[in-house]
Amino acid sequence: MSADPMSHAASRAAHRRDLAVRAAVRSGLLGDDHAPVVALLDTASVREAARELHAAFREVAAPDQHVLHTFAVKAASLVPVLRLLAAEGLGCEVASPGELALARAAGVEAARTVLDSPAKTRTELREALAAGVALNADNPGELARLDALVPCSGSAPQVGLRVNPQVGAGAIGAMSTATATSKFGFPLRDPGAREALVRAYRERPWLTRLHAHVGSQGIPLELMAEGVRVVHALAEEVNAAAGRRQIDTLDLGGGLPVNFASDETSPSYATYARLLADTVPGLFDGSYHLVTEFGRSLLAKAGTVVARVEYAKSAGGRHIAVTHAGAQLAVRTVFAPDAWPLRVAAYDPKGHPKTGAPVVQDVAGPCCFAGDLVARERPLPLLEEGDHTALLDTGAYYFSTPFAYNSLPRPGVYGFTLTEDETVSFTTVREPQSLASIVTDSGAAHADALLDA
Repeated sequence: MSADPMSHAASRAAHRRDLAVRAAVRSGLLGDDHAPVVALLDTASVREAARELHAAFREVAAPDQHVLHTFAVKAASLVPVLRLLAAEGLGCEVASPGELALARAAGVEAARTVLDSPAKTRTELREALAAGVALNADNPGELARLDALVPCSGSAPQVGLRVNPQVGAGAIGAMSTATATSKFGFPLRDPGAREALVRAYRERPWLTRLHAHVGSQGIPLELMAEGVRVVHALAEEVNAAAGRRQIDTLDLGGGLPVNFASDETSPSYATYARLLADTVPGLFDGSYHLVTEFGRSLLAKAGTVVARVEYAKSAGGRHIAVTHAGAQLAVRTVFAPDAWPLRVAAYDPKGHPKTGAPVVQDVAGPCCFAGDLVARERPLPLLEEGDHTALLDTGAYYFSTPFAYNSLPRPGVYGFTLTEDETVSFTTVREPQSLASIVTDSGAAHADALLDA
């Protein structure tokens, strides 16, 4: 049976990727000893994903319903990326002081920023309230801290509670945040929990938001929609008990899974939005402001990590390509390959797609441990010294969540665009990390600190 043909959009994205790899090699962006690995970001793909998200919810929402789409900063903690998404109408969802600082550096307004973290300090809470950042309290202890801070904040807070709807797990346990014993949120189905939550809202008129996030990769859309249904029902119950529309904003979280098996983007935002409309009929009637927090699904397809094959060898009859992209970038893929497999594309020394009969081989990274493999027993055109490998669908997390094993430097990240005549233009998103920076980060300024300890 022949493979289904790619959609026009997927075909265009794959074509842009091939042109960008070739241009990176030709321009010297990739290739010498100082740049054996680079990260390439397709700016057009990012813009397309953002616009598809807006269009999907606009299709089902009431004409005057306010919907704020935020980007989960952890998925690509790079200021130029946040700035690009802000230009496309997205705010930021942050989960740490560092991520909040990145959102501010990107020019994202406090009113378009949501703070979600299970371990916010009093200082973080105080500063978020003062700045006008929306926040979702994760647990009773945090709510108690807010009881003391909100009266002193001097302004109307944007505060809600994160609930765990406890609707179950998806295929990847680590990505499932709505299990019975998840560390996140107020457990909704524990004995007495629902009544306590309704009471907490009635006693605190300043609680005006409600948030849940079922999980991300590996979560079925139906499970995500069920979590939203549960949250909407709770909001209706709270408002009925309060005798007014106290909860005016529902934060639906994010988590749309990514197809890592092909160039096709699936599932789509439109599919998810229509499922929400069918599952939660009152969600889009205009009664509530809505917030989303998508991350991986906006960026993954736009990114490619390209690395030079430094050596080709064999062991025990197995061909092995030793490259410069391994666990220092593809952390999840190396340590949990069954849950996070990546497609690998082969390119020749000039950056052209490599052809030839597929040969089963391992694609190894540069880290000094045996398990540093980004692909195992993968049929590819035989990789040889000087060729290049491309790790596809790596625009989210892989670029900006490095693993500092062996003190390997972070690669440069470059956005690329194409002109009408298909000339590739690169823009620096993040400079390659220098060896001097690694030394500085390792405490070089305090080299003698332990000698007299």
